[in-house]
Amino acid sequence: MAEARRADDGPGVVAASSQGLGSGLEPSPFPDGLVGELRLHVGSRAGKDIALRQYHQGALRVLRPHYLDDTAQVCYTIVNPGGGYLGADKYGIEIRVAEGSSLLLTTQSATKVYRTPQGPAQQDMRITLEPGAVLEYLPDQLIAYKDASYFQRTEVHMAADASLVLCEVLTPGWSPDGSRFSYEQLRLRTEVHLDGRLGALDNLWVKPGKDSIDSLLYLQESTHVGMLLAIDPRIDAAMVARLRELAYEIAGQQRDGISVGISQAPVPGLAVRTLGGSTESANAVLHAIVNQLRIELRGQQPVNLRKY
Repeated sequence: MAEARRADDGPGVVAASSQGLGSGLEPSPFPDGLVGELRLHVGSRAGKDIALRQYHQGALRVLRPHYLDDTAQVCYTIVNPGGGYLGADKYGIEIRVAEGSSLLLTTQSATKVYRTPQGPAQQDMRITLEPGAVLEYLPDQLIAYKDASYFQRTEVHMAADASLVLCEVLTPGWSPDGSRFSYEQLRLRTEVHLDGRLGALDNLWVKPGKDSIDSLLYLQESTHVGMLLAIDPRIDAAMVARLRELAYEIAGQQRDGISVGISQAPVPGLAVRTLGGSTESANAVLHAIVNQLRIELRGQQPVNLRKY
């Protein structure tokens, strides 16, 4: 049985047993054999949002909570003490945000996927947002090194009046032969269900192959892909148009050149893709959109993760 650890994260935090019993957590939704598992349930207590229940085992955990502004929103940072994902590694993350609560979730550093001769590394994330809940997921970049394969599946179940922002930046790691695309493949699939019905499906598969010209996705000679998905009932066509103009403005200020596409989602929301040559340019565009959403949707200040 994997050892369960209690995190000293303040009142109301409970560490579960490996079966999730005796803590108020339901049994784990993930199969056995995970390299790392994290389950975090956030709600309100004494006027602040906080982890009411949490469980971690293996190579995943969270740091102590902190608050980036004068709102009740709590920020948690996911840590992988193992340093990176290896072949056939499997990770499970379950996030639940209670009614009316708000969570900003990030990572301590980049997620690194090394060569995976034993099979793709995999991450399964399950998210539940109750009515009026807010989740902003702003991880550092995903770096795929030579001969790396990585599959990520994110499944979101949210109330129609909840608010969701998911970001990702994909970048190739250093390769001994200096090739630009040296990883095998990256596949990220995101499903968003609103009140029990599938509302949005985002599926990205980057498979460079041995030669970029033969790639499934050539990336127009770019190396970095930025992704953002935002779902909120207040996001309408007019807001999407404003955010598109903002994204074009920020993209035009980047030195390495970056292309941006923004589409209105089939449900109230938007999807963003960027193609460029650096993590910095992708983050400049994506974070500008995130910050504008924070201002327009909740009157909240731009995010400052304070990692440095």
